[in-house]
Amino acid sequence: MENERDLQCITDYDAVYHSRVRKIFSILFPTVPVNIINAGLSGDNATNALTRIQRDVLQYSPDLTVVCFGLNDANFGEEALNKYLTSLRGIFKKLSDSGSEIIFMTPNMMNTYISNRLSPPVLAEQAEKEKRLQTEGFFDAFLDGAKAICKEFDIPVCDCYAKWKMLYENGVDITELLSNKVNHPLREMHLLFAGMLVNTMFEN
Repeated sequence: MENERDLQCITDYDAVYHSRVRKIFSILFPTVPVNIINAGLSGDNATNALTRIQRDVLQYSPDLTVVCFGLNDANFGEEALNKYLTSLRGIFKKLSDSGSEIIFMTPNMMNTYISNRLSPPVLAEQAEKEKRLQTEGFFDAFLDGAKAICKEFDIPVCDCYAKWKMLYENGVDITELLSNKVNHPLREMHLLFAGMLVNTMFEN
């Protein structure tokens, strides 16, 4: 019998936002080769990313690096905020020194209530934690701090989080837009990230 705490992770490479970005550019600039490297790791955070940035990012000499952290970082609690911001500064400094352009992309919202469709049940504990982070303003503090650092470094922000909040404030059930009803967006919502990211690239 499978352990009740085992969770199945599914990755749809055609649906994720960076794949959609590649497809958009193949339409807009069909003769221009575009290489996109996904250096993200499931469950990772800014602090760990800083330790592996040379191996996983800088060695490829990227022209542009999209940085998106905050969801996993916030789960370490209030005491993790300064560590998160310090790590972001370190990431931005290393990328800037390497000559790479940078865009900071904010993540999606977390769940705002406990869905009765949570599966497996072990996710309920995580959902309760993330609901509190989202609805009590704690997650906002993480992203507000990140955006303040972006101002220091003059880094453009692709503020997808603000779009999610706009949807929420206009009555959209955000929790239903999360594939696991906790923190991962539906495949369809990756379209929002891709469209906003391409728009940010053109604006900057």
